[in-house]
Formats: sequence, structure tokens, C-alpha cells
Amino acid sequence: MSIIKAENITKTYNESTIPVHAINGINLQIEEGEFTAIVGPSGCGKTTFLNILGGLDKATKGSVEVAGVNIGEMPDSKLIDFRLKNIGFVFQAYNLIPVLTNKENIEFIMLLQKKDKKERETRAMELLEQMGIADKANLRPSELSGGQQQRVAVARALASKPAFILADEPTANLDSKSTATLLDIMAKMNQEEKATFVFSTHDQRVIDKAKRVITLEDGVVISDVTR
Repeated sequence: MSIIKAENITKTYNESTIPVHAINGINLQIEEGEFTAIVGPSGCGKTTFLNILGGLDKATKGSVEVAGVNIGEMPDSKLIDFRLKNIGFVFQAYNLIPVLTNKENIEFIMLLQKKDKKERETRAMELLEQMGIADKANLRPSELSGGQQQRVAVARALASKPAFILADEPTANLDSKSTATLLDIMAKMNQEEKATFVFSTHDQRVIDKAKRVITLEDGVVISDVTR
């Protein structure tokens, strides 16, 4: 089953009246349960494409369907709600809320979804356990290492069991040991929860772990390998 279906995605920026084609006619499908890396040199369009898939940016041309819904046609108010329920995000900078505990950070998405307290707490603790940091539940992000903070961010992305998780350079600020641990956890979640991950990355360690590698260059797909 296709979770994401991108058809003829084009993104053009008009800078000083000179059009810049960041994405140039990409057609792509992501199936449920994939562990996919989108790779390529800086400026190839990886992050732009990821943002369009996640509804954080809109394509100039083309369409993106997520779980059968065309998100490009949605008004912003409905798109925000759709993202909240269907798409998990993991960013390079973690983006945790510093005044909340780690457990509360994971619960936050579910709170916005109006899940009841017991369900939120149970799910948050379950994820902290799977991330290997249940003992850090009541600490704040600043009391964790970078690798541990990113584990909290991944747990938060998974909390509502979204259709897929978009991870934009999630290992960029991590050392080798933290990266290996995080990738092992995400691969395990991919297997056990059938969580669909789509990465944008330069990191060879992420590329080596991915089951599918899509290479972009100058805004087009030049290679798509499943292994």
C-alpha cells in the first residue's frame, strides 16, 4: 500500500526574477513500512522535497497524496490538523520544548490530538522504554545528551502512530555511538511497529542502514535502489 504518492512534483523559486528549479518533475511512491533514505549533494533539493511530502511547503506544480488524501489541495487549517494526525517529524535540531519533561514532550502531540491522560502517559512511557531512556522520563531535554534528546524527538514523532515519519538529517549533530544507537532503535521500530521512515541525509551510516536509497541531483531522481 502506498503511503505517499508524489506526481510530477516541481518547486520553483523566483529569486530576483530568475527562476530557480529546486525540484524538477519528481514522481515517487513510498510504500507502507519502508525505511528510505533520500540522498544527494547539498542543494540537490532533498530538504525541499521532504518538506513538500510533509506538507510544510507546497509544490509549484504536481500533487502529493498521503494515505490517499491530496494534501496540496487542503486549506492550511485542515492541513495542520492532517499533519498532526498523520505525519511525524524528526529534525536535525531536535526541536524539543525545554520547559517540559521528556515524557511531556512525547505526550505533547497526543495532547493536541485530545487523547486522554492515561493513554498519553502509557504510550509515552512505552516509547521511552523502547528508546532505552525510561529513567529519564521526568528530566528535561537540557539534562540529556544530544543522542538522548534525539531519541526523545523520535519517540515524539512516533507517539501518535502516524502514517509515516520524515527525518531531516536526524544524525547530523550526533557522534558515531549515538548515531549507531539511534539508527538501531529506528530500524527496530520500523520492524516492530511497521513505522514508515523517510530520511533526508548526507550520513553514510544512515544510507547503509536504509532499505531503499533515492538519489537526487539538481532536483531530479537519478537513482532509486531497493535492497
